[in-house]
Order: sequence, then C-alpha cells, then structure tokens
Amino acid sequence: MISALEQVLMNFYKEEMISFLETHPEFFTEAIELAIKDEQPLSWRSAWLLWSCMEINDKRIRKNVNKILTVLPSKQDGHQRELIKILLQMRLNERQEGKLFNICLTLWESLNKKPSVRHTAFKFIIEMTKKYPELKSEVEYLTQDHFLETLSPGIKHSIARMLNNNSCQWKKIVIL
Repeated sequence: MISALEQVLMNFYKEEMISFLETHPEFFTEAIELAIKDEQPLSWRSAWLLWSCMEINDKRIRKNVNKILTVLPSKQDGHQRELIKILLQMRLNERQEGKLFNICLTLWESLNKKPSVRHTAFKFIIEMTKKYPELKSEVEYLTQDHFLETLSPGIKHSIARMLNNNSCQWKKIVIL
C-alpha cells in the first residue's frame, strides 16, 4: 500500500511536497527512512525533499547520519548528490567526517560520475580543507586537468570560485 508521503512524492510539484512535509511533520521520519532505501525514484526524491525541509544539523536526521554514510556509496548518482547535500548541513564527528571525506574523494575521482555529483562531493572536500588545512595538498592533486576535463564550464567556474574563496594558493583553473 502506498503511503501518503509516497503519493505526494509521485504526484506533486516541489512547492506542494515541501508544504506537505511542513504541515505534516509526522511524515519526516518516513521521509528519512525512504531516503535511505533504494526505491527509485521515491528514495532520491525523498532525500531531495528532506534537504529542502531540514534545519541545519537537524536533530531528526542526526540519528541516521551513520546509516546515510553506510548506504551512500551504493546509491545512484542523483541519489548520492542529494544525500551528500543533507550531510553538508549536518555537524559530523571526526569519524563521520573521515568516512564522508573518503566517499567524496572516490566520487570526485570517478570521472564517469555525473558532474553534479562530483561537484557536490568537491564541496565537502573543500569544507574539510577549511577545517583541516593539511588536506590542501590533496586538493592541489585533485584539481589536475584530467579531473576537470569532463566538467561543464559552469561547474569548472564554480570549482574555481570554491578554490578562490578558500583563500589558498591553488593553481588557477582556466575556464574556456
């Protein structure tokens, strides 16, 4: 039987989905559980909806961070992107940061991944260099030309802005 949340995810537009979850907070836990599962397209839509409705370091998501980290590598590109976006809004402990950093490194280095997934993974990598400056040498390696070739000009520009905003002496990314 299809739940009310699943019905909304299948049939409503963004504003209606957000409104539903805001007016029916009792479905938030179901949305988290669905986002962790692999019932496409409902699972990635649920993750997308959670990101749209969650608070920074949302206590309702906190107890599921480890589950999200466990399932993240096995998800498809768009689903991975949405789960990383959720985790970017959470305060992670060092072990969780390390696990997500490794996952994001793998995603960034996977040139066959969709650019939007790689871009979102790179956001977390950059966040970690702010907290752990010793990781900056990793980022210099990760911005070699072969990692950037498959990205669109817009994503290259965004990567360059991230690097420049991080006030580091990165090599300049040439945007054609």
